[in-house]
Amino acid sequence: MSPLRKKMIREMQLRNLAINTQENYLSSVTGLARHCQKSPDKLTRRMIEDYLLHLMKERGLEKGSCSTVVTGLRFFYNHVTTTKIPFTYSRGTKPKKLPTVLAQEQVSHIINAPTNIKHKLILMATYSAGLRASEVAALKPEHIERKRELIKVVNGKGGKDRYTLLSKKFLAELDPYVIKFKPTSYLFPSSWNQQRLSYGSIRKIYETARKKADVKTGAGIHTLRHSFATHLLEAGYDIRRLQILLGHRYLSTTLIYLHVSRRSLSKVCSPLDFIDQELTGRRDNTDDSDN
Repeated sequence: MSPLRKKMIREMQLRNLAINTQENYLSSVTGLARHCQKSPDKLTRRMIEDYLLHLMKERGLEKGSCSTVVTGLRFFYNHVTTTKIPFTYSRGTKPKKLPTVLAQEQVSHIINAPTNIKHKLILMATYSAGLRASEVAALKPEHIERKRELIKVVNGKGGKDRYTLLSKKFLAELDPYVIKFKPTSYLFPSSWNQQRLSYGSIRKIYETARKKADVKTGAGIHTLRHSFATHLLEAGYDIRRLQILLGHRYLSTTLIYLHVSRRSLSKVCSPLDFIDQELTGRRDNTDDSDN
């Protein structure tokens, strides 16, 4: 490990950045260095900006992904290098896109696609409890509270703890896995060093399963969390309870699922469907007045 990388890790740890955030920041700097074929502390402002243009124009990264890279690079040049290098990047107006939601049948196909039991359980946990990928990676055996039928999420987004659902189907498949593999540190550790799985590994597990299940939509494992929320809403659970399960700080964040829920939209009748009824009612009232 290079001295520069060690220093960056130290600076991130001193600021108590989440593990997933640390991985993203390191990946941002590594990507820049590989592209420029030069140590990142030896680059110029123009080199950095050329790399960002490369990500946007040639690789076609979305604004959100580019912003993640920029945040990591700004941390590096503000807190790690001796010389600060200010560079230009503006995210612009963020488009408000609705989340992609899969049908329950599609979710089932994706979950049952892997032959590796650990991979299947990772997908089951994500969907059945509405977890973020980083929260699945951080799960430990003691977080599964069987008697209370709950999963404890420790140090979730924003450093918050919360409880979410423990599915009976998930638990039925989890117990044989625990007996066979006896996980001690993390519930789903990396197979080669028993440490926490990276986001990239979990994302690859999902995308491989989605491809095998021949599901064309729903890129990104966060789709399972979106589907969890929407399916519960369609099952009749109230939005406030959903907010607690998802760990959203603001109710407005959870309200986005009202826009993709078939149940909430199906309650609204198009005015085209009752315009004839309205006109018929008016004619009937006119006839009654004539009599």
